[in-house]
Amino acid sequence: MSFLIPALVGLIFGILGYLLGRMSSKKDVLLAISLQEDLDVCKATVKNLNQKINSLDTELDTKTKHHNSQIQPQFIFDQEIALTILGKKIKNNDLKIVEGIGVKIESLFIEAGITSWQELSVSSTEKLQSILDAGGENYGIHNPSTWAKQASMAYQGKWQELKDWQANLLGGKE
Repeated sequence: MSFLIPALVGLIFGILGYLLGRMSSKKDVLLAISLQEDLDVCKATVKNLNQKINSLDTELDTKTKHHNSQIQPQFIFDQEIALTILGKKIKNNDLKIVEGIGVKIESLFIEAGITSWQELSVSSTEKLQSILDAGGENYGIHNPSTWAKQASMAYQGKWQELKDWQANLLGGKE
């Protein structure tokens, strides 16, 4: 009988250990499920935040572009002032006011999307030359190196400055 008490105690502890082990593994499974659910919620939140960030970036880009376009000083063309200073009647955004640009070159630029003094003023010499080169050898011989600056003066209404500078140009070249 002396061996029966240790055997019973061992059996009770064995059963108790088994039950506690099963309860612990169930807790682990429940904990793992809970952690997976939390992880899924976090992933969804991160995805939503990334979409919101992208949306805000797009909105900021749009507003920045719009704001930058408003920063450009808006010149109000006054045909009478231009006539008085230049001695000839011109129309707003007439690219031919630029020394070196005639009717045919103006039409090349308009076809290429340069339709105003402001657009011409921000165009690089290389871009203007490539448009001329694409027009054929008759146009490729022109030198547009001063055209952007002349267009800038016209865009800003600096008629006297434009007239004085053009007086020193030869066919639009310095």
